[in-house]
Amino acid sequence: MSRQRILLTNREISWLHFNERVLQEAADKTVPLIERIHFLAIFSSNLDEFYRVRVPTLSRLANINTRAKEQLGYNPKKILKEIKEIVVKQERKFDDLYEKEIIQELAKEKIFIINEHQLNVKRGEFLRKYFREKLLSTLVPVMLDEGKPFPELKDRAIYFFVRLSRDDKKAKLKYSLIEIPVESLERFIELPETNDLKFIILLDDIIRYCLKDIFFIFDYPNVEAYSVQLTRDAEIELDRTVSEKFIDALTRSLLKRKKGKPMRLLYDSNIPPEMLKYLVDKLDLTADGLIPGNRYHNFKDFINFPNIGRKELEYPRREPLEVPDLDLGKSIFGQIALRYYLINLPYQSFDYIIHFLREAAIDPKVTEIHITLYRLAENSRVINALINAAKNGKKVFCLIELKARFDEQNNIYWTNRLEEEGVFVNYGLLDYKVHSKICLITRIEKGKAVYYANLATGNFNEKTANLYCDHSLFTTHQGIAKELKKLFKGLEKKVFYNDYKYLIVSPLETRKKIYALIDGEIRNASAGKPAGIILKMNSLADEEMIDKIYEAGAAGVKIQMIIRGMCCLIPGVPGLSENIKVISIIDKYLEHARIWIFTNGGDEKIYLSSADFLTRNLDRRVEVGFPVLDPYVKQEISDIISIQLNDNTKAREINKFNNNRYVRTRSGKQYRAQYDIYTYLKNKKQ
Repeated sequence: MSRQRILLTNREISWLHFNERVLQEAADKTVPLIERIHFLAIFSSNLDEFYRVRVPTLSRLANINTRAKEQLGYNPKKILKEIKEIVVKQERKFDDLYEKEIIQELAKEKIFIINEHQLNVKRGEFLRKYFREKLLSTLVPVMLDEGKPFPELKDRAIYFFVRLSRDDKKAKLKYSLIEIPVESLERFIELPETNDLKFIILLDDIIRYCLKDIFFIFDYPNVEAYSVQLTRDAEIELDRTVSEKFIDALTRSLLKRKKGKPMRLLYDSNIPPEMLKYLVDKLDLTADGLIPGNRYHNFKDFINFPNIGRKELEYPRREPLEVPDLDLGKSIFGQIALRYYLINLPYQSFDYIIHFLREAAIDPKVTEIHITLYRLAENSRVINALINAAKNGKKVFCLIELKARFDEQNNIYWTNRLEEEGVFVNYGLLDYKVHSKICLITRIEKGKAVYYANLATGNFNEKTANLYCDHSLFTTHQGIAKELKKLFKGLEKKVFYNDYKYLIVSPLETRKKIYALIDGEIRNASAGKPAGIILKMNSLADEEMIDKIYEAGAAGVKIQMIIRGMCCLIPGVPGLSENIKVISIIDKYLEHARIWIFTNGGDEKIYLSSADFLTRNLDRRVEVGFPVLDPYVKQEISDIISIQLNDNTKAREINKFNNNRYVRTRSGKQYRAQYDIYTYLKNKKQ
């Protein structure tokens, strides 16, 4: 494979273009109004994580020498500058959307988000009562004094930076910081209706309204507050010599995360320059880390913005569909024993997976349950089923990945809970995240061990299963099941096995097996045989994999890709990638499935997987790709992919211009994949 630098979009810049697609959904007037607000919240939450994880990495690289930059392939300082330019433009779009469109559209629905300046006497009295009874006791103003250390600002918390002043210009100013208590109180407070008009005020503005009640002991007639939010470096560094005390080491690292290096200060753009300078000096921030915003921060809280208007302001809820011939009123083992079953989430119910685990917990013939868990729901029915199994005498082997980013604390809690109930918990591998989504149940039938497996592209998480598009496969194929047994044995012993016949497992085999499959398509194209590749995933950034895909495209292999997030490959370049087409679908649900389809000379091969084509997924994680062998299930996957490739409503082109242009066709017929897939599955007969 070529060692020279290949044509790529920088991964950080590509990620920002993905987040722009989320912002497009907020701007789309065909999207219900409350959903548009939710997309603003998702955009904001995404950007917070970006500044907690990706920007700190670039900052660490910013001072490397010229030779190291050549090896890296880009200049981190230039990328940081470009990031700021893009983010500032996006924040302006965000503010315009919220202030000039969303607020106005809410007003048309007789819903008003009002601030402290828009309160009449009655509503003012209501809020002062709320302030005294519920809010005041939660506020902890910190007075800033030059003789005292500057307080440690929490990561992503919202603060008011307050200035107390007198009309006398010579009078000494006083400054204070107040944390907005959004963790303990609702951010949105509904006010009493007036003449069929509905009013919502943010917690922030109640505090602004009552500022003088907080600082009444000081004789300052002027009290003004400006919101600020600090984003810190959230990357965890572990002492790799401590394996026996892994949970303790991780817990200590989580505490350090809260005090990580400041990376971004989002501030109210109306803040006076001298107040901003005061903060910047105290926080030791660079210009790249200063992002002007509006008066409200932590917009991610708007994901909980209440719909107090018409039900049409939200997407209609669609009941999960039944899987044909898979009856929750009968033994799921008896049904799986006869054939494969595919659960297409969220169109079909996650209850099938819960039923699988619950039945295993009480079935006298079940002896063992092996499962890997990455992200879990808050009140996890999966965990409850595993605990029930242990109480019923089953041997339950559960690998919980403690290093699942931003879910570490939650996973530590579940680890302790499972161990208390007698479940054998494996904490994962120190140097490799276990990202696979696999479950294997051992059942003794006629004196022999028979295996029942569930392999999935998404987590065993009933909450995200309502939002994420994933595929979950039930099978009793004993070849696949025995290889899962081998994999679990390796995880328990903390060793990696290879030479799997059916599975494609990272970190040892995924890269070379995908290369071999791509090489097969290149040979077929050269021989004039049917050749093609369809890839669906969240992200594509691994340089060597991109180089291999370029090689296939240049050899005449037709390649179609559906990439939701970042895509560093540049399609449509003459002589390099003109046979490669990439789209991204952003809609009501989050596209999360990973699917690999190879034409294979007409004998199509289809794999589902937990792995994206990122270097970490290929080389530094335990991932599982698994073949779809049943003709009926293969056809279902092919049909679903075809529906997605035809989307001309929510699909965007990924191209060299990074302009996120919507896919449109001249036929005039509208195709919307997520709606069409639901209809396809609803109408499907066995």
